[in-house]
Amino acid sequence: MSKVDNRSAASVPSRRERLRAETIREIEAIALRQLADDGPGAISLRGIAREMGMTARAIYSYFPTRDDLITALISGIGGSLAEALQTAVDAVPGNDPGGRLVAWGGALREWALAHPESFRLFYGQPIPGYHPPEEGPVDRTARRVCRELTRLVAAAQRDDRPPGNTENSWSDLQPDYVAKIREDLPDVSPAAAALALRVWGRMHGLVALEIDGHIHPVARNPAALHHAEMLDLVGSLGLAAARPGTAT
Repeated sequence: MSKVDNRSAASVPSRRERLRAETIREIEAIALRQLADDGPGAISLRGIAREMGMTARAIYSYFPTRDDLITALISGIGGSLAEALQTAVDAVPGNDPGGRLVAWGGALREWALAHPESFRLFYGQPIPGYHPPEEGPVDRTARRVCRELTRLVAAAQRDDRPPGNTENSWSDLQPDYVAKIREDLPDVSPAAAALALRVWGRMHGLVALEIDGHIHPVARNPAALHHAEMLDLVGSLGLAAARPGTAT
């Protein structure tokens, strides 16, 4: 067998690795169902073990603690969201900052509707007793989403269009947040960072209301409502979406 063949064989997961990955997926799926049925405090390794017919000792070989399970869940969720957002943005030309922001907001809604439990876990209320590791995977995935939205807003500002409130300074923001933004995006101004937070609030607000069941009783077409909000948002920034797309 050639060296290339050896490398190919080594890259194929073994049966044991495939079974382990499948078990991890099942554990995470049950945890999300526990979350949906009884809230964030209901996630229980022992409860999952009972449902899967496993011993507590066996399930701890996959996730030693409940915090480890929750960290893995949130990290995977954040990665899935970030990929969906990036794919949507990449489909819009870089010279259309308004269209890219609309695409980002639309992708957020579509992903949330497809994964409501994941959305709630990532952006919902804190899980009782859960302590994410500092600078761990949860922080990295959240920073990735935040970084890309801030980058989009900053790009819109660099396009010589009205940036909104330009009176912001770094002192207006929390020091820990400032440190992360300045490390990830050293060329971003405090005005862009603050504006990104305002943009995020508008993008996230209707989505959260819809996921929690507050939009359907009052709006016949939640997709059109959200899309109109995204167009109004970019318009308030002095932008226009060259490729506004359609609400579905």
